[in-house]
Amino acid sequence: MGIKIKPADQWFSRCVRLAANWTCERCGTQYEENSTGVHNSHIFSRRHRTIRWAAANTQCLCYSCHQWFGGNPADSGYWVTNLLGIGHMELLREQRDSRVKVSKIEEKEIGKWYKAEYERMLATGDRNFESYQ
Repeated sequence: MGIKIKPADQWFSRCVRLAANWTCERCGTQYEENSTGVHNSHIFSRRHRTIRWAAANTQCLCYSCHQWFGGNPADSGYWVTNLLGIGHMELLREQRDSRVKVSKIEEKEIGKWYKAEYERMLATGDRNFESYQ
């Protein structure tokens, strides 16, 4: 069984990959626009809905680097902490452990938010997007 991709996930992933210019943040390999070779990789698992759609909890990684990241937790944790900083990671942990719930209704709003952000990014050429979470 594969990962179920919902509209909020789809549009968020597109924003992340467009913001990174379809380039892996670990190895620097650039891919063609809309390529499936580069992924939206979550630092803390997608199961943590409090930060699932937070830009601060994601990075753009190619398939190979994404496999490395998930398969080497000690090394990848060290790498991402050095990349982003201890403060960033502590804030993510605090947000992850929050008791705030993300409802199915809010998830639909998140999808609409990131679709609008993606369309704005394409229209303006701006590679930055505002995180919903």
